[in-house]
Amino acid sequence: MYKLGLKLWSTNKNYIKPALELYEKKIYDYIELFVVPNSYDEYIRIWKNAEIPFIIHAPHSSVGLNLAKKNMFTENMRLASQAQRFADDLNAKFIIFHPGIDGDIKETVSQLNQINDSRILIENKPYYTIDKKLVCNGYSPEDIKFVIDNVGIGFCFDIGHAIYSANAQGIDWYSYLKQFNNLKPKMYHLTDGNINGVIDEHEHLGVGSFDLERTIDLFSKNSYITIETKKSNNSSLNDFEKDIKFLFNLE
Repeated sequence: MYKLGLKLWSTNKNYIKPALELYEKKIYDYIELFVVPNSYDEYIRIWKNAEIPFIIHAPHSSVGLNLAKKNMFTENMRLASQAQRFADDLNAKFIIFHPGIDGDIKETVSQLNQINDSRILIENKPYYTIDKKLVCNGYSPEDIKFVIDNVGIGFCFDIGHAIYSANAQGIDWYSYLKQFNNLKPKMYHLTDGNINGVIDEHEHLGVGSFDLERTIDLFSKNSYITIETKKSNNSSLNDFEKDIKFLFNLE
């Protein structure tokens, strides 16, 4: 049986009530909480009171943490410590980090070793950033394996990111998924999107053109799967519940 996750941001107090309601209905099994920088003091009590299992997603380059850049080391460590603090207080099983953008994968390894946390999972990225101006670190199975081997951490496999990376490089997407899956991910991120695209999307399941039935055949039955689809309503998680039902109909 899959363990299914709801993706929220640490500032999303607007979703606390519907999140609790869906958890009580056993619609999902955990919350993956993205740590917005400097949000701990105001929001930690809200999440702690929820009494739901958590996985933490550290800040990434769009909000100031880029592990691929040596000159950002001090700020990276500051933001990483905020993610660790959330993880400590919420008894999180994992802390997910992005490898960074427009930099050196060896620097990513160096900084992750400085963070030195056994809960860390590294997440694969698309080839291009959203504006298509820069290349992401960790877009290939080789990059991810290098990080895993040299830091001694686990892997969070983002399906959409791998498909977009394959397309940008002219590689068959399904064979690319299998290469990533051979790295034995601890968990997955799942969305729908454009099967021929190169730019990251977070479409609801069944809305895009991903071959989701073929994709979920890669997952072991006890996999952690965070549904990373966009939210279309600021006060309801009905769209997330529909995504979960769609996924169960694929099994």
